[in-house]
Amino acid sequence: MRRGGGARRCATATAGIAIAVCSAFLTLPAARAQWLPVRDVSVDSGTTEVAGQFLAIDYQLDVADLSALSPAYVFVRCSLDGGAHWALVPAHQLRGDGHDLVTSGGRKTIMWWGSEQLGLMGEQVELKVSVRAIRMVRVAGGSFVAKFIPGGGFDDSKSRLETETLPTFHLARCETTIAMYADYLNETGRNGRGWNRLMANPERCGIQREENDRYTVSAGRENHPINYVSWYEAQAFLHWCGLRLPTEREWQKSFRGGLFLDGDETKRLQNPKPERKYPWGDESPEAGGFWRCNCDVADRNRAPQLSPVGSYTRFNSPYGASDLSGNVAEWTLDSYATSYHAGLDGYRMVRGGSYMDPAAGCDALAGASQLPVKRASIVGFRGMRPN
Repeated sequence: MRRGGGARRCATATAGIAIAVCSAFLTLPAARAQWLPVRDVSVDSGTTEVAGQFLAIDYQLDVADLSALSPAYVFVRCSLDGGAHWALVPAHQLRGDGHDLVTSGGRKTIMWWGSEQLGLMGEQVELKVSVRAIRMVRVAGGSFVAKFIPGGGFDDSKSRLETETLPTFHLARCETTIAMYADYLNETGRNGRGWNRLMANPERCGIQREENDRYTVSAGRENHPINYVSWYEAQAFLHWCGLRLPTEREWQKSFRGGLFLDGDETKRLQNPKPERKYPWGDESPEAGGFWRCNCDVADRNRAPQLSPVGSYTRFNSPYGASDLSGNVAEWTLDSYATSYHAGLDGYRMVRGGSYMDPAAGCDALAGASQLPVKRASIVGFRGMRPN
């Protein structure tokens, strides 16, 4: 099989397979905000004596500052019928230096073993491959100071201060953007699934649904956080990526940092403020007239509105996550329920506050409970990956 780049097709007479290579970043650059720049994707087939036939997916990842503390999460999606239906390629089927958590840029290779047994080779197969990458931050395993005030502060049963321990995990550095969600819709949003008419407002969101279920983003809105998504729709997007929502505890540890920022195994980098009020420390968001997050304060002298993700990177969390305070509040995995609601799919916890909340609603403790079917202009999400 000869190599193909960009949108070129490459075929092999011996295997009878046609392969179309998709570079998600190159196809529509303006609509790929916050996907990391993946280009020059190509696919080769080969055979080994041990594993039989395989596919080698090569691509170029143009990011110079990746590291173990801030890697790229790379996932692969494929179609066997020329793009009519797509599926996530499970990480356990892939090997090589170019899948899952990638700690350096450059040319990468993903080995997809067992291609013949998996039905990837055959006369009727028209394989398309898409490679996407999301910037993550590493949240080191260990203990952290946890405190929660669910139920709008009226439930005291969970308000005690305690130390909890979590394993290492990775969190998306930024909130999921409108353009990323539009990519998802263009692959999965048949009959309007995952989209609602509130998203069409170009000043609030800006995803337009056009004929044949094509979704476009209003100019200038690509890099703003997605909103008007229910808890179920957020989960569906992350399942599409191979990620999930963070739990409330995972979210709070990402916000405050552990007792040791390098983890309990090393314990070299002690957290100077393990009970910090905000990701950057204890200073209020507008202290000294210098804004640290996107929230609503009376003397701000402008109408509240969303900001592009990552607009306040100087005030990231101890692990480098942006916008955990303000901009859009974020869905978490956890539910809030009383014994009366046992067994029901009840309220889900939302953390971080939004651009319409005062500073007190954007700190480490404040949280809200929201029906999982609710779609709001002030609620979005980001993904996490367990180790």
